[in-house]
Amino acid sequence: MRPIRLIQGFLTVGVWTLASRILGFVRDIMIAAFLGSGPVAEAFLIAFSLPNMFRRFFAEGAFNMAFVPMFSKKLEGGEDAEGFAREAFTGLATVLIAFTVLAMFAMPWLVLAMAGGFLNDSRYDLAVDFGRIAFPYILFISLAALLSGVLNATGRFVAAAAAPVLLNVLFISAMVLGRALGWPVGQTLAWTVPIAGIAQMALVWIAAKRAGFRITLQRPRMTPELKRLAIIAAPAALAGGVVQVNLLIGRQVASFFDGAIAWLNYADRLYQLPLGVVGIAIGVVLLPDLSRKLRAGDTAGGQAALSRAAELSLALTIPASVALIAIPGALVGVLFQRGAFGPEDTAATALALGIYGLGLPAFVIQKVLQPLYFAREDTRSPFRYALVAMVVNAVLAIGLAPMIGYLAAAWGTTLSAWGMVILLWRGSRNMGQEAELDARFWQRIGRIVLASVLMGALLYAASLALTGWLEANTIRYAALAALVGLGLISYGVIGQLIGAFRLSDMKAELRRSN
Repeated sequence: MRPIRLIQGFLTVGVWTLASRILGFVRDIMIAAFLGSGPVAEAFLIAFSLPNMFRRFFAEGAFNMAFVPMFSKKLEGGEDAEGFAREAFTGLATVLIAFTVLAMFAMPWLVLAMAGGFLNDSRYDLAVDFGRIAFPYILFISLAALLSGVLNATGRFVAAAAAPVLLNVLFISAMVLGRALGWPVGQTLAWTVPIAGIAQMALVWIAAKRAGFRITLQRPRMTPELKRLAIIAAPAALAGGVVQVNLLIGRQVASFFDGAIAWLNYADRLYQLPLGVVGIAIGVVLLPDLSRKLRAGDTAGGQAALSRAAELSLALTIPASVALIAIPGALVGVLFQRGAFGPEDTAATALALGIYGLGLPAFVIQKVLQPLYFAREDTRSPFRYALVAMVVNAVLAIGLAPMIGYLAAAWGTTLSAWGMVILLWRGSRNMGQEAELDARFWQRIGRIVLASVLMGALLYAASLALTGWLEANTIRYAALAALVGLGLISYGVIGQLIGAFRLSDMKAELRRSN
């Protein structure tokens, strides 16, 4: 995949992810308005986080990080890639069906593991009920992720990137319909979760079939290739489990502070927008590309792909990070403050958002560095690094909680993310030239940071000048749009003037690709 095709793939995934995240904002704005930070909201958020937690290592995490390189290499080598995909699909479905049944029985303990502060509280019974309804989502979304890996490995990104849009469309529709028919909002949302999983799986299965891959269930059997996949995936699954322990620690800390789970969740949604658009898109496109280049022995191509992915992701992420730090109150207040979500909720969420903003570049850099390991079928090193990051997170989140309350969870997440980046970077130093960032990257990264900081200063000054407008019900949306526009224009102009990025680069790539 040439650099221009890498960028095109990134843009495809990024645009659809952006659409999903925008709809996700609409969804969360409606949830905040209907439920605020009360017990039903917190119970649903915990219930929904359970299948999503396990999904991170059954689906997009461990399994796909092992599956995609193996599938890509079989595809490149003209081997039976489709047969291998069927075996993997069947094996994953078999494991997940058993796991889902077990989790339904164990739901009371799973809720306690996620939020011990709910015990002897109305939130506990609600979370258990909602959890049992929502948990089958893990089966459908994990199978959808495997099918998405098949599509991504063949350079087809649209259907896989569009599938998450369905989740948010169905959530929004369910709330509108539920409100009209008088259904309880929390229970309506819980039932929507597995329905959305079925819809997402159907979409990517149809797309894979049209692409020539008819991935169906067959009789489960442990083939040598499936055994090798399991061996490679096991350390990644453990690493994914460690990441989820980090999240669990944060939620446990937050569960002992009323409203904190909701505050952290809404802050998480805001910083997940740039993370999803940039980090996830880069990871999805870069992993199969690096896998193919390693098989072909294309060292220069691997280095170019890594360097452009890092440069592009940081050129988009660092200014987003600065904006989250500079104007968190304006973002949270305009987007969420209405109905049951009051000024106190806005202030608490904004504090967490600023802390998460500090960690945003770290999460994206991880998405750039991890494919270096997974493309080599090395899942053990990231696991070891994740263990260290988990210890850092636990010490910070639990140790700081008595002093700074729920914000300890946000600080633990951010600082452990930077620790993970340091370990991934150091570990990649012996991988050869394709793991080295080129001269152009190092020439531009400092300028990207400078352009972002100058933009942040302008945003902060403008937010002070627009305080009254940002708090007025009638014009606050226009005021926030003006702030966002100022940020985009100022960063673009400053970046172009100081050489942080150049439009001529894209034109040159287009000429070479033609």
